[in-house]
Amino acid sequence: MNTPWALPFFEDRHRELAASLHAWMLTQRVNEQDDRAACREWVHKLGEAGWLRYAVPLAHGGAWAALDSRALVIIRETLSQFSPLADFAFAMQGLGSGAITLAGTPSQQARYLPAVASGQKIAAFALSEPDAGSDVAGMRTSATPVSQGFEVNGVKTWISNGGMADFYVLFAKTDAAAGARGISAFIVDAPHPGLQDDEHLQVMSPHPLATLRFNHCQLDQSALLGDVNGGFKLAMRTLDIFRASVAGAALGMGRRALQEAVNHVQSRHMFGQRLSDFQLTQARLGDMASLLESAALLTYRAAWIRDTAGSDGPAASAYTQAAAMAKLTATENACQVIDMALQMHGGLGVMVGNKLESLYRDIRSLRIYEGASEVQQLIIGKSVLKAGT
Repeated sequence: MNTPWALPFFEDRHRELAASLHAWMLTQRVNEQDDRAACREWVHKLGEAGWLRYAVPLAHGGAWAALDSRALVIIRETLSQFSPLADFAFAMQGLGSGAITLAGTPSQQARYLPAVASGQKIAAFALSEPDAGSDVAGMRTSATPVSQGFEVNGVKTWISNGGMADFYVLFAKTDAAAGARGISAFIVDAPHPGLQDDEHLQVMSPHPLATLRFNHCQLDQSALLGDVNGGFKLAMRTLDIFRASVAGAALGMGRRALQEAVNHVQSRHMFGQRLSDFQLTQARLGDMASLLESAALLTYRAAWIRDTAGSDGPAASAYTQAAAMAKLTATENACQVIDMALQMHGGLGVMVGNKLESLYRDIRSLRIYEGASEVQQLIIGKSVLKAGT
């Protein structure tokens, strides 16, 4: 089997998508020394070439009738093999607009989704807070009803595309005493009075992140996205769509690391033979390939379940468990594979500018964002217990 897309999880249209995107990425060059400038350039390129159309449905400028999880996995796996920052740019267009796709009014969808698909607007998803990451219900940012709409006060952090987004899908408490049932979603255009989004965060693998501060930020009633106090479910539904695609991104990075390792051991000579001639090297490559393929099967299965069985009604629990297994396994396994590949490179692997060095930093955050590995373990464990009762 020459490619993973030959597996029966995929249709011909998926295989055509994969081949076209791979060929396109081979021709792309972006200077990524400035992560914000590079991210803007990737959004422009991806939009101009039509790839961002897979992040929104056909009715609003998208490529296919509905968001397709297998397409998202293919795109993110392919992009991340070449450029994790290109993958980031694509993923945030989808995640940042996903709640509008799910719950936006016709006017909201018409205003934002076509612009996301073309790359004319950069999207962001503002959920996390300094003391509310995995514990979403613990958020403190408030949206208090006032005569003209809502007044927002609070802080969001680790916000991808923060400081460069054209709009934020914001989640805030509209009922402080109701926990998760008191959260609502809003669309906040940037810039906006009362919103400060220029506090950039520096992380080990440069990406455009920022802390957002809302100080008496006035929003019109039209900014409300979905139902009042329906924000938690909306956030979880949005994250569910893209969770399997995070696993796809991890697979892409892992596959690139494996290829870098194969290339290196076939050309590196030591003790009178190639590094690839040592049985220990061959065994390690076998481990790396097995880790990736086992994660790939879980990832493709999860995407296939959502596309064919759906993620609502009776299929919801099956998909939730499958997506959690995919994200947990793919991100953890890819980290192991990249570490093994770097070890094979010896001192070269930790030199700045070496692909393994950057992959080593790029992969680490995938075990944290959109549900840390520990959260995925809990989701899976609870599903197993429920199935056993």
